[in-house]
Amino acid sequence: MLDIKFVRNNPDVVKENIKKKFQDEKLPLVDEVLELDKRNREIKQEVEALRAERNKISKEIGACMAQGKKEEAEELKKKVQENADRVEALSAEEKEVEANIKKNMMIIPNIIDPSVPIGKDNSENVEIQKYGDPVVPDYEIPYHTEIMESFNGIDLESAGRVAGNGFYYLMGDIARLHSAVLSYARDFMIGRGFTYCVPPFMIRSNVVTGVMSFAEMDAMMYKIEGEDLYLIGTSEHSMIGKFIDTMLTEDQLPQTLTSYSPCFRKEKGAHGIEERGVYRIHQFEKQEMIVVCKPEDSMMWYDRLWQNTVDLFRSMDIPVRTLECCSGDLADLKVKSCDVEAWSPRQKKYFEVGSCSNLGDAQARRLGIRVKAADGTKYFAHTLNNTAAAPPRMLIAFLENNLQADGTVRIPEVLRPYMGGTELLIPKNK
Repeated sequence: MLDIKFVRNNPDVVKENIKKKFQDEKLPLVDEVLELDKRNREIKQEVEALRAERNKISKEIGACMAQGKKEEAEELKKKVQENADRVEALSAEEKEVEANIKKNMMIIPNIIDPSVPIGKDNSENVEIQKYGDPVVPDYEIPYHTEIMESFNGIDLESAGRVAGNGFYYLMGDIARLHSAVLSYARDFMIGRGFTYCVPPFMIRSNVVTGVMSFAEMDAMMYKIEGEDLYLIGTSEHSMIGKFIDTMLTEDQLPQTLTSYSPCFRKEKGAHGIEERGVYRIHQFEKQEMIVVCKPEDSMMWYDRLWQNTVDLFRSMDIPVRTLECCSGDLADLKVKSCDVEAWSPRQKKYFEVGSCSNLGDAQARRLGIRVKAADGTKYFAHTLNNTAAAPPRMLIAFLENNLQADGTVRIPEVLRPYMGGTELLIPKNK
């Protein structure tokens, strides 16, 4: 959410930013906000004037009563009541106007960083850099569920009976591999100086609206019926929410946290053939990283965060690339974002396994996360988040890139301590 003063002083900048995001339908909101803001300031001025007049009249009433001028005092009391009635009406209007301002401001997108490429959708995202050499072996790489089934490692049929589509049972070596990846990612991030945290897996609506746009909320979140609680779509939500309505001091920054959680997502819409199995599901687990920092440090932390994911994947010999998200592919709260994509030797292309985002002060402004400087000045913090590892997709990349010609799966050295020293997974059936 933008600062109303910024919108007031820079309406053309806000409108140009909306155009860069190809959201022209939101352009009228800027003028509407400006009109509401003008009316809001008029109301406040009138209320202030009425209260000053009331104080003046109250003194006059006291003087009249002291002089025995009861009739004049009664007339003045009527003016005070009229004054009070007007203030009450204005106060009610003020609440309505401010609610409408907030409603519109929650929809107007954040100002994107000047470095963000301009494009309509993810087809116009820009490759930044590749890490590792993508290899297509001279033997067939089966679909990831077929690889898992060769180890008796997945049961989609039973999950369908128990919970419906979009769920799975992981079994045996594959389930162990899933847990090993999460444990390794946790320790990897601790090694990078992040504090490990297991957060609440449900959050209240004020946190939900603080961390994401209404459109994202509707597309992602599961509501707990009868309660003001939502299942988290990612631990970023509750991790950033941890700082709601707090005043941090600069010596408490940066806050660098890495968190484990299950994630629950509606995943609305039709999905392609390459999104079967465990690619796009309603429930998965993830190791996340978030940073709360000073504004001048946020771009430095942005680069550190996505680099962490690249380094994590490369430590397991998985080729990856970074992809800069264009303006039209940025969620409304984001200032800048990039995806980390892993190489799929089966598809002969890269696919998304993580997303790194700098949200500027948008989340902090919504949630009231402020910082007090040594000189007493106060400002909103900047927040960032990034995926360390989300094993369902991570497993796809891992299995495809470590599958041998004989159907065995090589376990990279860094994962072996989490797999009881196992160096090779042997299929149970072929």
